Amino acid sequence: MSSENDRPGSDAQDAAPEQLALIRETVRKAAVPRAKPRTWRGADLAPELPVARVLVDKGVLHLDRYFDYAVPADLDADAQPGVRVRVRFGAGRGRVHGGRREGGGLISGYLVERIAASDYSGPLAALAQVVSPEPVLSPELLGLARAVADRYAGSLADVLQLAIPPRNAKAEGRPSPPAPPAPPKPSAGTWERYGQGPAFLESLASGGAPRAVWNALPGPHWAEELARAVAATLASGRGALVVVPDGKTAGRVDAALTAVLGEGRHALLTADAGPQKRYAEWLAVRRGAVRAVVGTRAAMFAPVQNLGLVAIWDDGDGNHSELHAPQPHARDVLLLRAAHDKCGFLLGSWSCTVEAAQLVETGWAKPLVADREQVRRAAPLVRTVGDGDVARDAAARAARLPSLAWQVAKEGLTRGPVLVQVPRRGYVPRLACERCRAPARCRACAGPLAAQDAGALQCVWCGRGEPQWHCPECGSFRLRAQIVGARRTAEELGRAFPSVPVRTSGREHVLESVPDQPSLVVSTPGAEPVAEGGYAAALLLDGWTMLGRPDLRAAEDALRRWIGAAALVRGQGAGGTVVVVGEPTLRPVQALVRWDPVGHAVRELAERAELGFPPVSRMVSVAGRAEVLTEFLAGAGLPSDVEVLGPVPLPVTDPARPRRVGEVPVGEVWERVLLRVPPGSGAALASALKAAVASRVARGASEGVRVRVDPPDIG
Repeated sequence: MSSENDRPGSDAQDAAPEQLALIRETVRKAAVPRAKPRTWRGADLAPELPVARVLVDKGVLHLDRYFDYAVPADLDADAQPGVRVRVRFGAGRGRVHGGRREGGGLISGYLVERIAASDYSGPLAALAQVVSPEPVLSPELLGLARAVADRYAGSLADVLQLAIPPRNAKAEGRPSPPAPPAPPKPSAGTWERYGQGPAFLESLASGGAPRAVWNALPGPHWAEELARAVAATLASGRGALVVVPDGKTAGRVDAALTAVLGEGRHALLTADAGPQKRYAEWLAVRRGAVRAVVGTRAAMFAPVQNLGLVAIWDDGDGNHSELHAPQPHARDVLLLRAAHDKCGFLLGSWSCTVEAAQLVETGWAKPLVADREQVRRAAPLVRTVGDGDVARDAAARAARLPSLAWQVAKEGLTRGPVLVQVPRRGYVPRLACERCRAPARCRACAGPLAAQDAGALQCVWCGRGEPQWHCPECGSFRLRAQIVGARRTAEELGRAFPSVPVRTSGREHVLESVPDQPSLVVSTPGAEPVAEGGYAAALLLDGWTMLGRPDLRAAEDALRRWIGAAALVRGQGAGGTVVVVGEPTLRPVQALVRWDPVGHAVRELAERAELGFPPVSRMVSVAGRAEVLTEFLAGAGLPSDVEVLGPVPLPVTDPARPRRVGEVPVGEVWERVLLRVPPGSGAALASALKAAVASRVARGASEGVRVRVDPPDIG
């Protein structure tokens, strides 16, 4: 140790100046802004293929094309097709130095290809930066994204924002594990219950590309059957992709895949995983380390290599429809993938949509169904309570449950849990006369009345109080909620069955599962938890509310939701019973009683074909302010066979509640027009609308229009 260190107090005296100097240096470095990517002024270009064709990440339609950039020699090795790049965009022709354009704002993009010379005669700007040498945009994914953009009148950049997750440097820096060997061909298992089930698996395992619409039997085996289809595809040395509507369903398929394939053989792509883990899983798929994927709708673009099977479960669920532009539906994206990659296709559900029935009717896919004996063995007994039964039932008028439903629930609680499905969650305040069921309306404006927290009646539209309400039809002073949500239903059932625990499952709190013990489980459609061993019974309440919605899909959607709940109930042989409160003469109720969703879908398809409704025709909704909408349609250059329906006014957005995607801007009044074309003209209509929107944006129009191809809700 030196003599300087021996002097008393020297440490404190010397340390203070050094610490101050260190602080100053740290502050000086922090104040210096991060260096921007180089302009590459005077730099040599790549000796071979010196031009990069780039897709800039700007979703406006008039920029939906590639732009050429010069490749500096220093970036030659990393600037390969498929990598993320940063480029300068928006510089004018006057900002040229040394034969290269400079200036403009830095934006992200993807390098699509390298070429020897550009078609552009002017000076080119240089690539500013290669963000990462990891190629993320393959030619197959680029082709799929272009097909989706063209179908939905959207931009390629918008589709790629849906298809490629944001970069995570930590995940990208870690190598993916080596790909495991192909698993052995699985046995048919419960696929034996379907006439063509074993043959479907055999075709996948031998490298074939079968296409099927699968009407799954009720019960818990559907997830394992999906996993066996994936295993058969992997056995042929190919990849498989399964898209499900939500994270809860993805978890069930994930567990089934792990049980059939083992750990580490598939990737789970859901938003719940977090950005780093999700990107790491996505990279493992792109690198070929994992060849099987299950995920929610964003997984429809998963870059599975050597794709052999695409599958979708419950295609009628609204979660399969993307909310962000250009709002593609997972079913249609997977149909495009099956056609482009010439791979197998499996559409499975307990129910059956009209689109699924059309795939079978046209011969594009084959039906994969069980015989009636298997259906009767697996399905529960379904009983109905119609309007006439409710009117004659004093208990139904005074309480939440008709007598039959109460009896079934009471008997079912002796053997296990009972599921109660209600159309909406929470307190639903709209009221009706208890005696004649006429809606309770305001005397001033005819708006619906609501029960406030203190019990006072108030108009929802004008806010006027109605302290002395009585029914103008029958004179009764007694009210009852027309639609009672899950929370209110749980309270009433708790009073009716005081010794039985009551659980609720809804939008804010969704239960995954419930034990095989007596309990009442009140749930909204789609939030039903799985019961260990199945439910002993199920009550489907207020069926008329779902059937009475002003929507083309009301009957189909009601049947899908009923069957989704009833499929969780034990089979008829085990005493499983379902009670649906709905008029038994209605077609969806009859289909539920017979457990025949396919027949219902076929009849719906025939009726829509006669009326020219989707999916037989293609339809597009166009919305905007009245004068903007008129101007847009006049200059859109629509096909000659287009039929214009409307316009009709859209609901005005309430500024007091949270905004939703696609709503009318607050304070504005919009109208909507539906454009309908016959089969074969959908591509021409989408192209014309895309060009019209692009032209409008290029002109700098201050007010836009919203175009949606194949809207799920057309009224």
